[in-house]
Amino acid sequence: MTERLYHADAFLRSFRARVTAHAEHGGRSSVVLAATGFYPEAGGQMADRGSLGGVAVIDVQADDAGVIHHVLDGAAPPVGAEVDAAIDWARRRVHMALHTGQHLLSRALIEAATAETVSARLGETGCTIDVARDPVPERELAAAEALANSVIDDDVAVRAWFPEPAELAGLPLRREPKVASEVRVVAIGDFDVSPCGGTHCARSAQIGSIRVLGAERYKGLTRIHFTAGARARGLLGEHSETLARLARELTCSTADVPGAIDKLRRALSDSRADAAAVRDQLAAALADTLVAGSTGAEVIATLPDAALLRPLAARLSAAGKDVLLAVATPEGTQVLLSRTAGSSLDCGALLRRLAQATGGRGGGKAEHAEGRLPAAIDWPAAVAAARA
Repeated sequence: MTERLYHADAFLRSFRARVTAHAEHGGRSSVVLAATGFYPEAGGQMADRGSLGGVAVIDVQADDAGVIHHVLDGAAPPVGAEVDAAIDWARRRVHMALHTGQHLLSRALIEAATAETVSARLGETGCTIDVARDPVPERELAAAEALANSVIDDDVAVRAWFPEPAELAGLPLRREPKVASEVRVVAIGDFDVSPCGGTHCARSAQIGSIRVLGAERYKGLTRIHFTAGARARGLLGEHSETLARLARELTCSTADVPGAIDKLRRALSDSRADAAAVRDQLAAALADTLVAGSTGAEVIATLPDAALLRPLAARLSAAGKDVLLAVATPEGTQVLLSRTAGSSLDCGALLRRLAQATGGRGGGKAEHAEGRLPAAIDWPAAVAAARA
């Protein structure tokens, strides 16, 4: 089996590699090395990237037999060759902070929220911890975040080793090992002790910081979204830029942005109420005009604004008229059909005939139907043709 150099030194950035075999994994050609510093995807941690003999390493996976496969984006070095290998350090460093941060947050969630970790995932763009509690109150999530960051501030040592069975039996492991032998343990000071084969920081301060981004219910559990290290700094920078931009646009200080937004919300709510009142007044005036100009039991009309359809239809129906209204929109002709009490008009059936004849769509019941027909349709003529 390949010797895993990252177990002894997670900070190893480059090494000499001897190719022992060409193989295949998941339908892709791969290279097997005598020893590797590349971490294969496992335990929720993403695989390393880098280069091998000048060829890009695009994936690293371990099979069921423990063989580590290096998938290359190019020609593989010959078996027996010794080549230079380099790990994408920026990517690895992010993974180390995220993985160590996950251990820290998982223990903090137990201490502050009585929430045991069921599984964790460290993705390309997001990281999650699923805990066996639903829900977890926000105040307890905040307490867990604060506790984890206090351990980061204390800059405690992070140790990774393979304890002898007797020592392992006496360790306060947060969870049971997934393997029966050669159990690797990672301890963050005396705060958390967990079995893990991943790459980790050497001290807690190297995590930088941990930030809980939110939580949601998930299959009877709570899924907690978090970030740490360089990703947390990047997110903080993005949020800071967004806040500064809002402050400039609102011509206020960053501290006053929430108040300025609340003021805009109130103004928008007032404007919407004013607009609704104007629409009601306009609908009332239009209804009076259309009823006065109608000699039959129905009103067929084309309106200038889709927002008038329903309030006008309600007033016309209340006035004892069947209603067949249309409005020209960029997406086509929006139509509404509604009948008054005691009418025999089947709005749904008529709209289906209109849609079939014009290539539109829509539906509804006998009392009321809505749909969309092609643009530039002659609405009164289309209604007459559908009834013919």
